[in-house]
Amino acid sequence: MKLSDIRKITVKKQLRIRFPLSNGMECVVNERGIAQVPALHGVPAFNLEDELTGAQVFLVEPAGPPAKDKDKDKAAPKARKYTRAEMTTLATASAGATATHDDHED
Repeated sequence: MKLSDIRKITVKKQLRIRFPLSNGMECVVNERGIAQVPALHGVPAFNLEDELTGAQVFLVEPAGPPAKDKDKDKAAPKARKYTRAEMTTLATASAGATATHDDHED
């Protein structure tokens, strides 16, 4: 699983995916596929692609605005933790669907 796979998932499914970095910071990939490290205030001394290989837990949350109505809150999807294996499966399934779709466009 690569960072580009996570970016594709966030854009297609309108999600935010968070994962911890080895230095204690957190990376957030938003619904536009942009990876950010909010606590970073300078040139990073790490590579996000390398950090992703060590990540074991991912927090996946909907990217839509929070519901203000109590009834909508109950129906709104909640944030969920994924293991690395689950995230890899999600990324692989998403990539497979894209490849199949591309074949039909030819």
